[in-house]
Amino acid sequence: MTGWQIDRQRGSARQFHALDPDKVDERSVWIFEVDAPALALGSSQPESDVDQDLAVRFGIDTFRRRSGGGAVLMGPGACVWIDIVLPVGDPLWTDDISLAPLWLGEVWASAFTGLGADEAAVHRGAMLRPPLAEVVCFAGLGPGEVSLDGKTVGISQRRTRAVTRFQTIALLDWDPDLHRKLLAPGIARLTGPTSASSTVGEDQLRVSPATNVGAADLVESFLRSLALRG
Repeated sequence: MTGWQIDRQRGSARQFHALDPDKVDERSVWIFEVDAPALALGSSQPESDVDQDLAVRFGIDTFRRRSGGGAVLMGPGACVWIDIVLPVGDPLWTDDISLAPLWLGEVWASAFTGLGADEAAVHRGAMLRPPLAEVVCFAGLGPGEVSLDGKTVGISQRRTRAVTRFQTIALLDWDPDLHRKLLAPGIARLTGPTSASSTVGEDQLRVSPATNVGAADLVESFLRSLALRG
């Protein structure tokens, strides 16, 4: 694909998240396939939000990411993880952090449209952040994020003096029961123990995994859409 450096990796979510984007000097696409379950906590999210015994029992590696918000649960085959690294001065760069992800959301929406999901919509308004978003990232909806019949693609960004790293996750699967159990302490912190033991704040959580889309097909559709963006 002309104009983009593409790197494909498979391995630990923790290690991939820890990659240093400042070493990148050209616009890059990082495509990552997780090889084991992992839970990425928000930068200021308390570790006590997680049932650590359950995480150990299910082999879920819990670590902290550098962007804010709630936890993101990843697993093999359950998501497509694509990061975009833009050096300062790139034509797609903008200083306005609210506008910065919109073009990327459009690329994701186009990728879904290319696979027949015409209902893909990019959120262009202000951040929607119900209380549950403190615990579950996909309870919120930010600029550039994409919804089918609910949130499907999450986008975060981390800026340094040299680059912006956009981290994007497209859900292919969603296990509400596992989220409810794994994050029960955090949900109880916000809503009380009764709510935590029943549902994951269903009035605050509209998630729509792309269950009919294959990971490989989605990656290639994304790359085609990105190439058209220039």
